[in-house]
Amino acid sequence: MARAFIKLTVTEKAERSIRAGHPWVYAEEVVSASDEAPDGSLVDVYSRKDRYLGTGFFNSASLIRVRLLSENANDRFDDEFFRRRIRWCIDYRRTVMGEDWSCCRVIFGEADRFPGLTVDRFEDVLVTQVLSLGFEKKKERLYDALITVFSEYGVRIRAICERNDVAIRLKEGMEEGKGFYNDPRLDPDFDGKLIITENGIKYEIDVLNGQKTGYFLDQKYNRRAAARLAPGRRVLDCFTHTGAFALNCALAGAEHVTAVDISADAIAQTRRNTELNGLAERMDFVTADVFDLLTGMEQAKKCPYDYIILDPPAFTKSRGTVQSAIKGYKAINAKAMKLLPRGGYLATCSCSHFMTNELFRKMLSEAAESAGVRLRQIEERQQAPDHPILWGVPETDYLKFYLFQVV
Repeated sequence: MARAFIKLTVTEKAERSIRAGHPWVYAEEVVSASDEAPDGSLVDVYSRKDRYLGTGFFNSASLIRVRLLSENANDRFDDEFFRRRIRWCIDYRRTVMGEDWSCCRVIFGEADRFPGLTVDRFEDVLVTQVLSLGFEKKKERLYDALITVFSEYGVRIRAICERNDVAIRLKEGMEEGKGFYNDPRLDPDFDGKLIITENGIKYEIDVLNGQKTGYFLDQKYNRRAAARLAPGRRVLDCFTHTGAFALNCALAGAEHVTAVDISADAIAQTRRNTELNGLAERMDFVTADVFDLLTGMEQAKKCPYDYIILDPPAFTKSRGTVQSAIKGYKAINAKAMKLLPRGGYLATCSCSHFMTNELFRKMLSEAAESAGVRLRQIEERQQAPDHPILWGVPETDYLKFYLFQVV
């Protein structure tokens, strides 16, 4: 049976981008349409020479006019299509994460061919974020597919928490909100709080009220790498959030770890996680602005640490603020480099896609020059493989992580 999707014709620029692997068609790249497409519906995308390029979700309210779901003209977007795609995602995680797939990102949007969709797994709880109107309209079928496919792998899903409390949904013509998906197969009494284990460390997380989807999974193996340098050292973990880097270092045998965050709630959470793991004797906690704290130590010419970890939130979320973000990254890294003794260690990162690796490396070089030190690189790392980088889609490449010795 022939498909009855509305046909959109796009520019040569869009055609080149799609053929190179990028799954978006921007508003200005649409040349014509065979009819008026309902927002959230599937449309077929064609070149000016009438060559089929792909099928995706249409949204007239978005600058991203089409988010491509497939480039296969034979695909039928029924329940089995989505179940098959979910199986691919799970099989990939089981391969690259091994036992760690019990807590991982199961679906990473465009990188997994689920444009505008994020699904994190925390044991038997799934946390979703929907940024695509097409998936918003199909989410009941999608959630049914998730519950069904996980059961095929012996995992009974207890709850699905929707974390759609992000402003970008407004730009897509959707409302913000959060809550639990109702389904008779799920636990109606789940309150969003649970304990997970990562790298042998237990964390109390709140998937309903915590940041993002409740916990940052992308630094899983970077925390492990950072911890290898920690034995016998005095560590300052800046922007600690839930204390993940700090706890990894303490468990690895650091002499002492100080966890710092401007949020009192984050510090309270870190305290609870520290007690949960029996590491309270190795740690202390400071509620402070990291810039102010480092500046104070610089002015006092006193730094009791020989290992500093910088894991700040994204300083830029758009191209227009990159230059001011660079100044912020440079200031904080230069302060840390200057405070560390010769032979000390620095872990530093950026989670902003717009702060490219080239810009980040240039910033680090300038920060080292400003601090009057040289950097000996130990490792250059990226996000964990459950957040795969899809070549041709630069937006999927966002996390930069470096380990240095200051010499």
